[in-house]
Amino acid sequence: MPAYSGPMPSTTADRLLRVLHIEDSELDHQLICAQLRRAGLQVDMVRTDSLSEINTALSEPWDAVISDYNLPGFSGLYVLDLLKASGRLLPFILVSGEIGEDTAVAAMRTGASDYLLKKDLARLAPALLHAIEANESRCARIAADQELLKSEQRLHELAGHLQTSIEMERAAIAREIHDDVGGSLTALKFELAWINRHALDPEVLQHVESALETVTSAIESSQRIMQNLRPAILEQGLVAAVQWMATSFERRTGIVTTLRTSHEQMQLPVGVPLVAYRTAQEALTNVSKHASATRVDIELSVDSGVLTLELSDNGVGIAPGALAKARSFGIRGLHERAATVGGWVDLSSNSKGVSLILSVPLSADGAVPSGLEDGASAISDASAWRPS
Repeated sequence: MPAYSGPMPSTTADRLLRVLHIEDSELDHQLICAQLRRAGLQVDMVRTDSLSEINTALSEPWDAVISDYNLPGFSGLYVLDLLKASGRLLPFILVSGEIGEDTAVAAMRTGASDYLLKKDLARLAPALLHAIEANESRCARIAADQELLKSEQRLHELAGHLQTSIEMERAAIAREIHDDVGGSLTALKFELAWINRHALDPEVLQHVESALETVTSAIESSQRIMQNLRPAILEQGLVAAVQWMATSFERRTGIVTTLRTSHEQMQLPVGVPLVAYRTAQEALTNVSKHASATRVDIELSVDSGVLTLELSDNGVGIAPGALAKARSFGIRGLHERAATVGGWVDLSSNSKGVSLILSVPLSADGAVPSGLEDGASAISDASAWRPS
């Protein structure tokens, strides 16, 4: 690769540059220093030709390294290897009185920023500035990528925290409904039953019967709400919970719902059953709202250390590009929920319907790579991942 010969960037040219010069000839060192100063650069250049000094010097702050190729007891490529081993991102320019094309190509492949012959020192200043600017841009990109990764990690942690907090709040609301509303409704039902047994007026009996029906309906509604808020059925295992959900969904919507499972009982790590349950719950909710389906097939299996939950419907599918909409938060919520236990979600759609697959790797000791505490979940609401 030929040395850069374009205009010198002013921002770099105007500051003092610290350059480590690996050179055994003091005369060549002075010639290079003079050439750089003649080009208008402010350079603090330190010369060394000792391996022990080079190893020490590489730990200091430098803007660039310029190295001769032929050095006493080692070569410039060896210095380049030392620089790479140190983990420092520094521009490295190879300067030699004579260097073959194969050697130059090998240097560039190894990571040298540039190379040039000592007879072409007029090209050194622009090549040095270009290498420094390119290295600073690369460092800036690396720093930006690292900050982006940190930001994404913080967002994932925040999502997990919010999901955990939501599930805890759901559990608290379910307890309040059970203890306060449910208890009061049950007590009221007993009182109405007593009145029903002792009242003689037919009109009073008629009103009592009506009130009993209303209270019974309210108790059933509160139980359903509690079940949706906090699925106690999960204490019987994920298979039993999904089977109950499928049966309830079919009875409520009239959509034929079948469940196939590889195991009647599944020993799953803490947090995984609730994530799978919520995923199935949200998927069925969206089928009932948007799919216009007549059938839903659910498959639950554990194979090769991976829990797989697949829900497929025969509905209208999802319009192409709908999931890419700015406010298509449902599928993002599914991904975030799965990520809390180290899993992922795949969603596909065609004219024959939609298929959603949740996959969660399970470690040999029953632990989840990164998950929720006991009782924690992901998104609480069944927000639509199927845009209308």
